[in-house]
Amino acid sequence: MKNNSTFPDGFLWGAATSAYQIEGDPLADGAGPSIWQRFAHTPGNTVNGDTGDVACDHYNRWREDIALMKELGLQAYRFSVAWSRIFPEGKGSLNEKGLDFYEKLVDGLLETGIEPLLTLYHWDLPAALDDRGGWLNPDIANWFAEYGEAMYRRLDDRVKKWTTLNEPWVVTDGGYLHGVLAPGHSCHYEAPIAAHNLMRAHGAAVQAYRAVGTNEIGLVVNIEPKYPASDDQKDLAAANRADAYMNRQFLDPALLGFYPEEMQEIFGDAWPEWPAEDLDLICQKIDFVGLNYYTRAVTCDEPDSLPVRAGAVRQPHKTYTETGWEVYPDGLSDTLLWLKKRYGEMPLYITENGSAFFDPPKAVNGRVIDPIRMHYLNQHLCAVRAAIEKGVDVRGYMAWSLMDNYEWSLGYAKRFGIVHVDFETLERTPKDTARYYSKIIESNGSVLDEPFLPLSVHTRHG
Repeated sequence: MKNNSTFPDGFLWGAATSAYQIEGDPLADGAGPSIWQRFAHTPGNTVNGDTGDVACDHYNRWREDIALMKELGLQAYRFSVAWSRIFPEGKGSLNEKGLDFYEKLVDGLLETGIEPLLTLYHWDLPAALDDRGGWLNPDIANWFAEYGEAMYRRLDDRVKKWTTLNEPWVVTDGGYLHGVLAPGHSCHYEAPIAAHNLMRAHGAAVQAYRAVGTNEIGLVVNIEPKYPASDDQKDLAAANRADAYMNRQFLDPALLGFYPEEMQEIFGDAWPEWPAEDLDLICQKIDFVGLNYYTRAVTCDEPDSLPVRAGAVRQPHKTYTETGWEVYPDGLSDTLLWLKKRYGEMPLYITENGSAFFDPPKAVNGRVIDPIRMHYLNQHLCAVRAAIEKGVDVRGYMAWSLMDNYEWSLGYAKRFGIVHVDFETLERTPKDTARYYSKIIESNGSVLDEPFLPLSVHTRHG
């Protein structure tokens, strides 16, 4: 570092999105339907029946969005590819027009001096593969590797950082255990199988990359640190189970080659004995880990809450976002230090971090004033810097999200963007947070130490 107030030289500053949340036109140019198009069009699955049919219309406005990124001074852009744009049936015949879209996007980013970070899978499985069992079918590891190889061969000369999966825990917990996300299953016995096949697919995609790629590939996980609500042994055990289920279930096999022993206790007879060769496939050498951090959970014993038998305790006198998540920046520092302690030295990127707070549906006089989100950004970046100062190798930060978008089953009801989107006109307006983030990037973080308006002036407390 140059001094204590700035981030390391070469620290990568950017923002993140995902395909179904922003692109719109999900069936354009020969693309096939995804599980999210199917799920969103099923009555009762989303707030107000909202779908991603239009979203932010990024599929048609990508040039405008790149210009906006340049205006904000972003150095990197993390995005995902819609698998069914590349393989409308999930495998087999490749759709050149789908590949052309992402090639133009990557070239446009590079021409503007913005580094692309490409995620292969952000929850939008081709519907044709779901009809074959989706993540419950063991063949999906090969299907995913085939898709990955097609992307590597086309774009690895320009994309230097790849990630296989985004948040496999959310895919399985929301999509296979609780049914609130696509594909909408609710089965105690399916969740472990889906999780395992996701990780097998990750391993197969990394193997495929090593055969043809020349740059870096990693895995993105969401980590929510679990703090026991008390020193009672039942609460301590509940926090440990919750940590194994949400956090270690994916990182342990990917980085250490085994599942947490608590998984058997959590799922009982629904937890299979996995073959050793599966774990060998999953535990491929990766070049970095992407961390998505939003909140923590203060955890208590709750025997009726299956399969984890743990519950979260709302904290008094704390700030909560519109999604009900406690604002807890120290949890980000704690998580970064935990990753280093448990898994050793490795490059880390904050691939998502952000907050949904109330914003008006339309900008007022060309401005969106969002001081609470600004404070959230400030405090979480200070937490990242604190971890770096303690020796954690954090190499970049991607704000979630570049712009307000389709927030899955919540539709358009929650706004995470640093850029406001008027969903009637699709006009983009950088919020005050975006302008503040531009100053952070320009100063490489030194403005974080300048006086900041207190959060208590602007927020209600829970």
